[in-house]
Amino acid sequence: MAPNKKKQLPSIEEFMPHLAYDSVIFGFNGQQLKILILEYQNTGFFALPGGFVKRNENVDDAVMRGLKERTGLDNIYLEQFHTFGSSSRSAPEIMRTILEANDYDVEDDYWMLDRFVSIAYYALINFNNVEPKPDELSDSISWYPLDQLPPLMMDHQEITEKALEILRDNLDKKLVGMKLLPQKFTMKELQKVYEEILGKKLRRTTFQRKMLSKDILVRHEKLFAGGAHKAPYLYSFKTVQTDQKASSEITHQTIKNTI
Repeated sequence: MAPNKKKQLPSIEEFMPHLAYDSVIFGFNGQQLKILILEYQNTGFFALPGGFVKRNENVDDAVMRGLKERTGLDNIYLEQFHTFGSSSRSAPEIMRTILEANDYDVEDDYWMLDRFVSIAYYALINFNNVEPKPDELSDSISWYPLDQLPPLMMDHQEITEKALEILRDNLDKKLVGMKLLPQKFTMKELQKVYEEILGKKLRRTTFQRKMLSKDILVRHEKLFAGGAHKAPYLYSFKTVQTDQKASSEITHQTIKNTI
């Protein structure tokens, strides 16, 4: 019987050397804010979804390609937030382990073993719209609550923490809730998004008063799920142009002051 033939490695002729991307994909299921984490096959390594940029490809397009492969979605709110380029950002032994665990034969001078600068993005998606799909190097890809993340390889924990910091700073001015909620939502659901991202409880009456005072929401019919006297109103965000004007008036301190 002929020996098994090793799989063909990605070629440096196709991809940009020394350049990678990593994505912090946030999802909200109505109760928790979670992050999408993959586990590399037969290694025990956990990582953010990432990848490499083809020579004929824009960086943003490469990131969108990777996100679509893992989530099935192609209309995702995506923002570049930081570049990670430490001189110590090199882990050839980790990459070799990942590749060899997937039956690749790796030479010592193979380009994927070298140092990489990573451009980091965060994405915001509706938790219920996604069935995560592992890539060819991964055993699994799953949603993890922020306080239950597994140990992440290399500097991926630092990348995650930086993404959460930026997400919190952008919470008001970018109205990220509109990407984590259905088109119509209750005030309670909106407050839950803020609480999960900020990592703290907010006073209901103060939060509602502050949000309504900003003129960024449209009130709709009530959501009748029980007694009529307890039915909450449904809301949606106003048009993009109205949101942009209103969001410029909102500061992060506004939400901090609701505590």
